[in-house]
Amino acid sequence: MITLGINYSQMHDSSACLVRDGQVLYALAEERVSRAKHDARFPANAIKACLDAAGIMPEQVDYLCLGWSKPHKTFVSDLKCFVSGKHPITYLNVLNSGRQFLSMWHQGGGGSRFTYHFGPTKARTRYVDHHFAHAISAYGYAGFSEAAVLVLDGRGAWEATSIWYGHDGRLDHVLTVPWPNSLGLFYAQFTQYLGFQPNSDEWKVMGLAPYGQPGVDVSDFMQLNHELYHVDSRLLLADDSAGIIARLGPRRVPESEIDSRHKDIAFAVQDSCERAMLALAGLAVQKTGCRNLCLAGGVALNSKANGKIYASGLVDRLFVQPAASDDGVALGAALAPYLETDGRLPLAKMRHAYLGLEYSDAEIEKVLRTYKLRAYRLEDPAKITAELLTDGKIVGWFQGRMEFGPRALGSRSILADPRDPEMTIKVNHAVKFREWWRPFAPSLLAEAAPEYLESAWDSPFMILTSPVKQEKRSVIPAVTHVDGSARPQTVEPDVNPLYWRLIQAFGERTGVPVIMNTSFNLRGEPIVCSPTEAIRTFFSSGMDCLVVGSYLVEK
Repeated sequence: MITLGINYSQMHDSSACLVRDGQVLYALAEERVSRAKHDARFPANAIKACLDAAGIMPEQVDYLCLGWSKPHKTFVSDLKCFVSGKHPITYLNVLNSGRQFLSMWHQGGGGSRFTYHFGPTKARTRYVDHHFAHAISAYGYAGFSEAAVLVLDGRGAWEATSIWYGHDGRLDHVLTVPWPNSLGLFYAQFTQYLGFQPNSDEWKVMGLAPYGQPGVDVSDFMQLNHELYHVDSRLLLADDSAGIIARLGPRRVPESEIDSRHKDIAFAVQDSCERAMLALAGLAVQKTGCRNLCLAGGVALNSKANGKIYASGLVDRLFVQPAASDDGVALGAALAPYLETDGRLPLAKMRHAYLGLEYSDAEIEKVLRTYKLRAYRLEDPAKITAELLTDGKIVGWFQGRMEFGPRALGSRSILADPRDPEMTIKVNHAVKFREWWRPFAPSLLAEAAPEYLESAWDSPFMILTSPVKQEKRSVIPAVTHVDGSARPQTVEPDVNPLYWRLIQAFGERTGVPVIMNTSFNLRGEPIVCSPTEAIRTFFSSGMDCLVVGSYLVEK
């Protein structure tokens, strides 16, 4: 059975996932191919890339699985929120809601768009409720036969937070908190208030928060009542951040200086989110009676909160689906038909996120010749790259299949020496062209994690934070954030052998089996997908070297 999972809502992060007999063949966000960050358009490019890479024709697809309810359900939810006063009735709000409904209704939720791009198909169309698709994407790939599943995002059709009980390949619904009582809404509106792009730049608020101090009161916007939170959507959804401005003063102008007030607000927002997520994790365990916890939804990308859940003692095991935002909905939607045909999901433990496209040395060499670039063929890319990093070089690293999800995990990465205390400034300013406070992550040998970290020893997806051990903070300052934490990626030799050998070789030279890893992109751009994009990004930034496949390019 071949199933094609699609996330498409005209909101953000369109994506596609191709599954055959329960095994993921390819998963790809539309942005990686279209080069428009968080691309919300129908993922025709991603679908075609997945089908082409797998050698599957559109007419061979058995199920077309759309990771949203039928369009009218979202519209009905909006109308209820308008009538109840939870969503302010303004001309623009009503117009946007109506326009989106009419557009998605005309497109059959995306089904007719598939036919338009790929022709008639025998595939049966399935609409999968958004949070259900999120829940499947967490439970189906966690490797747990029994689990509590917590979905946290901005909104589904009518959902904001939901709890599920996974057992024996099935998922039972336990609880739903309806939109707009939403943690994702709370965080997104403050992201906008602080001068960033909502549903895109929440990372910036999370990175800024440790620079702040306690003292700002955001309880007017979100209160925590025992296990559940309550968000004041009327205040948060007021036009132009008016509800926040009335209580906390003027909003920050985008690209203006960051002052202490902004830092303190970021601290308060992050602290409130962490406390709410901890409480919800406890509630999920209590309601299901299970201490294995799975997380999905955009809020589940909050690595600081995830790390606190992991270290809290609330759970025995934690799995956070690495593409937890809406792009990962395609993973869950693609598995949904198995609940109809077999009555249960084909459970498997996800050990890596290398589900995207790859390019052979022959294809890379062709691109290098096209651009008339001088390149050296390497017998051992890992060894040479370790030498370059030891010499203080900043290296673009393009290898194997591209990662699915927002994190670069050693396939499309920019690498540097974590021992250099100036490296954070160098890479932020001269390479990434981004804000000074943005932290970088360590990739380290899995076997070395207990030596460097207080927790998060099994963190292959760079989606948990952990305190760095006190005596190691001065050893790896470039990947230790201002609060002493890090967002690690633990690398195993049988999962990514080339990347593991690179880190091992760097460790043999320096005594530190850790390297600094950030995504291979410039500010405002998606992570590179092809060799052409890698070369363009390399020559547009302050990187010193590019190791692309078996080839080394230097400036």
